[in-house]
Amino acid sequence: MFSQNKTLFPVNVIPTLRNARGEEWLALIDSLKPLSEDDARTLGFCLSMINLNGCIDCETDSYRAMRGCDQCSLQTLQRFKGTDNELLVKYRQSIADVQTFLSQRASPPDNSI
Repeated sequence: MFSQNKTLFPVNVIPTLRNARGEEWLALIDSLKPLSEDDARTLGFCLSMINLNGCIDCETDSYRAMRGCDQCSLQTLQRFKGTDNELLVKYRQSIADVQTFLSQRASPPDNSI
């Protein structure tokens, strides 16, 4: 009955979003295709979709979850009232957030307290 859903936005859904918006969006999706799953740009895209879709609050028995991550994401993108450029700004901010997180993880903890 339930579709195969992940807890958060899965990388394998990215290609299904290719035609969800305009040319800028299509170019973004195409630019992600050759990247690995752990590339900051891929992670940034997933983070931006997690925020946009509200994946954190998604319940496994909700209508959204039953439809699947791909359908939920497509619907979210189609309902987004902003421009593709606004989506790209959110995406770039998410990349910065991922890079900040990764750099903090790589740094040794400050034990001077």
